[in-house]
Amino acid sequence: MNGPHRHPVTAVLGPTNTGKTHLAVERMAAHSSGMIGFPLRLLAREVYDRVVAMKGPKEVALLTGEERIVPPGARWFLCTAESMPTDKDLSFVAIDEAQLGADPERGHVFTDRLLHARGRDETMILGSSALKPMIRALLPQAEIESRPRFSTLSYAGAKKLSRLPKRSVIVAFSAEEVYAVAEAIRRMRGGAAVVMGALSPRTRNAQVAMFQAGEVDYLVATDAIGMGLNMDVAHVAFAGLNKFDGRKRRRLNVAEMAQIAGRAGRHQRDGTFGALTEDGPNAFTPEEIMAIEGHHIPRLDFLYWREGSPDCASIDALVASLEKRPHGVELRAAPEATDLAVLKRLEGEPWVRDRCRHPAMVRRLWAACGLPDFRKSGSEMHSRLIARIFGHLSEGAGVIPQDWFAAELTRLDNVQGDVETIAGRITGVRIWAYIAHRSDWLAEPEHWASRTREVETRLSDALHDRLTQRFVDRRTTMLLRQIGADPDLLPVEISRDGAVEVEGHSIGRIEGFRFIVAPDARLTDKKMLLAAAEKRLHKEFAHRAGLVADANDDAFDVIAKDAVPVLVWQGHSVAMLKPGGSLARPRLAPDAAIAALAPASREKVVGRIEAWLATANRKRAPWLAKLEAISLDPNAPPPLRAVAAGLAGAGGMTARDSLAEAVAALDPASRKRLRQAGVTIGSLDLFTAALLKPAPLEWRSVLLAARGSALPILPPPGATILPRGPYPAPAGFRAIGNQLVRIDLVERIARAVHDARKGRLPFAPDPALATSIGLNEDNQARLMALLGFRAAKSHEGARRWAWSGRPVTPKRAAPPPRPGNAFAALAELKSAYGK
Repeated sequence: MNGPHRHPVTAVLGPTNTGKTHLAVERMAAHSSGMIGFPLRLLAREVYDRVVAMKGPKEVALLTGEERIVPPGARWFLCTAESMPTDKDLSFVAIDEAQLGADPERGHVFTDRLLHARGRDETMILGSSALKPMIRALLPQAEIESRPRFSTLSYAGAKKLSRLPKRSVIVAFSAEEVYAVAEAIRRMRGGAAVVMGALSPRTRNAQVAMFQAGEVDYLVATDAIGMGLNMDVAHVAFAGLNKFDGRKRRRLNVAEMAQIAGRAGRHQRDGTFGALTEDGPNAFTPEEIMAIEGHHIPRLDFLYWREGSPDCASIDALVASLEKRPHGVELRAAPEATDLAVLKRLEGEPWVRDRCRHPAMVRRLWAACGLPDFRKSGSEMHSRLIARIFGHLSEGAGVIPQDWFAAELTRLDNVQGDVETIAGRITGVRIWAYIAHRSDWLAEPEHWASRTREVETRLSDALHDRLTQRFVDRRTTMLLRQIGADPDLLPVEISRDGAVEVEGHSIGRIEGFRFIVAPDARLTDKKMLLAAAEKRLHKEFAHRAGLVADANDDAFDVIAKDAVPVLVWQGHSVAMLKPGGSLARPRLAPDAAIAALAPASREKVVGRIEAWLATANRKRAPWLAKLEAISLDPNAPPPLRAVAAGLAGAGGMTARDSLAEAVAALDPASRKRLRQAGVTIGSLDLFTAALLKPAPLEWRSVLLAARGSALPILPPPGATILPRGPYPAPAGFRAIGNQLVRIDLVERIARAVHDARKGRLPFAPDPALATSIGLNEDNQARLMALLGFRAAKSHEGARRWAWSGRPVTPKRAAPPPRPGNAFAALAELKSAYGK
């Protein structure tokens, strides 16, 4: 991973809600192997589950301090930044939230990965736009891709807890604050889910699931949600703007505020943020609001650095390399982290120095110092635990005694107690889970890793139950929901885009004349919501019926739905076209939602759509009405009525041989009347010339679809000649050899040929017209045969033909069975013929 790379590094930078992580996962999935380093164990686990769903559990690995799932054939690795293996040759590597290189505690890890973690074929650095100057300075060859936020993030002002909109996240900066806020919401609004970085993935997922499913409308969290955890959040409220960063209590900087506030909104849905107070130290300043809304985050001018591959020749060499100063102004020596503080405490112990005479044991000591201080006990207390662990690792078999490990785990395996007690036990289990996942620290690491997972699972389930019991008052929640049990009590509000809300909470949306209940509404709520819609939405439906009645023709269109033509108004279904008295007169079957309207509204809608259909038929298919009138004229000769009826039933075009007897019996007056109706009686086809234009041809398909007929393929607009493929000829085209020619052009060639012949004498027709159209020489000969000519003796190389007296009727192969979707036919033809 750290070797030279052939491809440039790509830095994808931008604010939150830009899809950077999603992009990295998609890119990784497209490679033969890959790895992504994340800032949080929870986020690594979330993406691991997503990639497992894509690739399967045997192909994907998860590496964090406390969890290690590595199948033998794993090709894709999801890790925390600290746990990224540095010895793997992978096609793709990405580092998420790389701006954390400026974090005093963990920054040196992200900086090391930014400088050295490389994929064989592609490397991505994901982070805030604040990182841009550092990328330019440290990786001058990197390509920088800026990603805008998908949706708008705006300041919604200060709102008290009792007035927060539903789907809100309240962010606090200590466990005590989180619990206090959650308690207040339980009393006022029925309950809240709780998310903190110290929770196990299982507890966190269970709490988020309650929020996502709508069991609670609020979530209280620490700033852990700012690191890419994906939730459906409309509003982020800050309970405070100050936090303890491990050294002092300070105000959040703008980058931290923006990172957390950016969790509001989902993809292209806008989000809002605000505080709980309007003034004081926990209120936003105008400058901070402008910076967050405009994504104007101060650029970073340095990153923290520490030697990523320290010298382990001796303890002194190790400490010296870890305290080495970086070169250049862009890198700053990292503050002394817990692992280095513990190392410096232990280096003064004679027994530690005595055992660290070999580089291998120095590396073992440094690995032991890397055990995170999950309990936040401080370097002095933590160093005592590390000393005991290293004592076991540096003597005898070099492993931690099984009885000590088992005793500590058994002590923690207790699901009794309150939220704080069980949360403390989970923190303790994380220590032993970390130890169990070191391959050479225990005699049976796989067994003990499994045992720690079991204990963590039990404690996680217990913690979820305690959190739910403490912070979710199910009775209050149900009472709040029952406010709307009587539909008349529900204050229904309808937005311009059709969203239906009750007190700011979305219950569904209106699509055309249908009310669609929100999919996240519980089953027990749906009857109530539908009743509310029926009681309170009739005015909206009446208003929409008026809009339909006054709408211009452009507001309507016909689309295909399951191969049936559907009339839509502004994209919403209002009726289906069904078989009528004839092809020219389909009937409208109003949509069920239209049929359910009040009588006055229903009459308005049905009257308007019937008027639209009559107008559309008159404008788009006048030839059909003329043919139908001729076919029904009692004074017309029978042959004329037969030809008109056959053409009308075929949609205005048909092969001449299908009506051969009736055409042969036409008298001159009948032929004239057909010409006046726009019909061309061709040598091979009968057709209405106006029908060959794209719009009339498409309307013909609509009418045929309404009748349920087998549908022709629609040709590309403007096409005159096409290569023949394994499909029937498109509507208006005739197959001639390996080519398809539009029937009006076939007729032009036929007339030119007949005009050139002199009785039955052999002659050589001028091929210029056929050649200009694109008909090749072999197919010109086939057309001559179809028109009733036979080859005659040639003179001086010119091909000659003689009139045989009758056209040849080609054998017509039955077309293959086809789906009756005329509306998809244009795309199908383009695909078939490579257009």
